[in-house]
Amino acid sequence: MFSLNPTASAPVAVAAEQREIFESLMHGSYRQAGTLAYRLTGNAAEAEDLVQETFLRAFRFFHRYDRGLPFTSWIYRIMTNVHIDRARRGGRLRTTSLDTAGADGATPWEVADEDANPERPLMARELDAPLQLALRSMTPDFRIAVLLADVEGMAYEEIAEIMQVSIGTVRSRIHRGRRQIRHYLDRVCPGRFAEVTT
Repeated sequence: MFSLNPTASAPVAVAAEQREIFESLMHGSYRQAGTLAYRLTGNAAEAEDLVQETFLRAFRFFHRYDRGLPFTSWIYRIMTNVHIDRARRGGRLRTTSLDTAGADGATPWEVADEDANPERPLMARELDAPLQLALRSMTPDFRIAVLLADVEGMAYEEIAEIMQVSIGTVRSRIHRGRRQIRHYLDRVCPGRFAEVTT
């Protein structure tokens, strides 16, 4: 978790009240946000960063939150936007092959062993590894639509609101996303997920 500070320009009483309301809503949705973040990123450290950035943005723009709507849906909308922004920025980053020499030009690159992460077995139970890999192989728009529909159980209307697209676009993304998962699982572990892919 992180600490929140009201903006200097806001009156202290209003800022304190807003902060208290926000923190209450945040505590009530933090676990759900963390689960979705992990499913989006497939990595505990990236998921934690995504949750942090999401809640910081949410606090900054809390004055825009319509309290007649579910707070979790609003948080999911912010999180999906942050995730898509990061994915787009990530596409512009320079990559280096692990087969080449490390930063000093002589020694090999050292890569952290993700399997050594004690949180990994817990997260693996949330979503079986092949399914998580299938989700990671998808474009962010398809992954988000499938997760919100099939994992979070949201209606197409809610997903359309979160993703800020039409219901037809949501249907298309879910259909195409499910098809991508089916093809991935058929290719990587044929027969293992027959009930998922039929």
